Amino acid sequence: MPPKGKKHGCQTAPLDILCSFPENVIDGILMRLPLREAVRTSILSQKWRYKWCRLPELTLDLKNLISTKDSVPPTFKFTNIIYHLLTHHTGPITKFALSFNSDLMPCPTIDNLIYFLSRNGIQHLDLKLSGRGDLYKLPSSFFTCFQLRYLTLQNCLMLPPPACKGFELLISLELRSVTISPKFLERLISCSQLLERLVLDIVGLSGIIEINAPMLRSFNFTGEISSISLKYTPLLTQLSLADTEDYEGLRECDIAKFFESLSALEHLQLNQDSLRFLAAGAGELPKRLPFNLNCVKRLRLANIYLGGSDVVSCALCLIRSFPYLQYLEIEVGDEDAGIPALEYLEVEAFSDMTFNHLREVKLIYTIGSEPEMQLIKLLLAKSPILVKMLIEPCLEVNDDAYKTVSISRKLNSFRRASPEVEIDYNCYYD
Repeated sequence: MPPKGKKHGCQTAPLDILCSFPENVIDGILMRLPLREAVRTSILSQKWRYKWCRLPELTLDLKNLISTKDSVPPTFKFTNIIYHLLTHHTGPITKFALSFNSDLMPCPTIDNLIYFLSRNGIQHLDLKLSGRGDLYKLPSSFFTCFQLRYLTLQNCLMLPPPACKGFELLISLELRSVTISPKFLERLISCSQLLERLVLDIVGLSGIIEINAPMLRSFNFTGEISSISLKYTPLLTQLSLADTEDYEGLRECDIAKFFESLSALEHLQLNQDSLRFLAAGAGELPKRLPFNLNCVKRLRLANIYLGGSDVVSCALCLIRSFPYLQYLEIEVGDEDAGIPALEYLEVEAFSDMTFNHLREVKLIYTIGSEPEMQLIKLLLAKSPILVKMLIEPCLEVNDDAYKTVSISRKLNSFRRASPEVEIDYNCYYD
């Protein structure tokens, strides 16, 4: 039987330790907890009671608020949580993140919450509404959050008052499935002269949005590329364009004009339809741009059909225009094993150039088609400092042992300009 002192010490030690934490340690713990868990720490001790009430950063994740075992309506639970926040919190709230199931809409409590945040110095607002419910219409108080520096919105409707110009202090703006007028979106971006990061996942924009952002460094766009114009982005280093338009009658695009202002670009990601749009210029697509983009180090091409001459020609035009390219990743999509050899993928078609800085190549979802083999042969033959080529076949090829052996033999027969290159034909997925 342990001594009484020892038994008593084991019972009280955890509570003593919790009570002895410095204020900054307690604040650090609470800010890393979801809001509901932070509120529950009030029961730990008198010292912890209502410590959460003065936290400047709060996260409220209510995507799993609905429970089949709970008879309490989810909107009532949400309202109760927000009521405690509005009535007990004191001091500024500089950062607030809310994840909410929009199937629970409408919920006017969110309006009260945003009004509260607008009066308490909100600088970082992350409002993600998931589900299939109606879009949440942002209240007028949202447009008075003039201290905003980081803004993320999902499944929202933005109808600003006429006098609203935007948020001048914004550094990061992310809009996903947000309904917004093209005129206000353009004004919002232009007003944010400090903007460094921009994410737009918006379908159905009408007209052309001019992107004027002198400090912009990262831009990820999902939608119709024909609706945007990179007017002034001198510092842009990372660009991702995922076109959602399945073009039938292709609209014209001047590929040289599209890239002429992107002299600082380092990382570029394009998908099949964005390449098709860029290739839609009048006349024959040039072999290369009339200028080089010397800063581009990484290129990723997603869901690319190598049998499409316009897509492949556009991709090769860009690759030729990136003389300092170091990392190339191609995700093959919708391939056909019966695609014939392509003249513009022959090694002889690149007699005027080599990939002198290419170090790593990654090919995903390959099937061993003739154009794929041509591309691999080309890259191996024209890359003198290539270190690694990773090839991941699709599942159908993965399950065909005879085909994987046949492809491996072909790969081993290709001439390699780099004596150091390692070809990793990865026939197994994690």
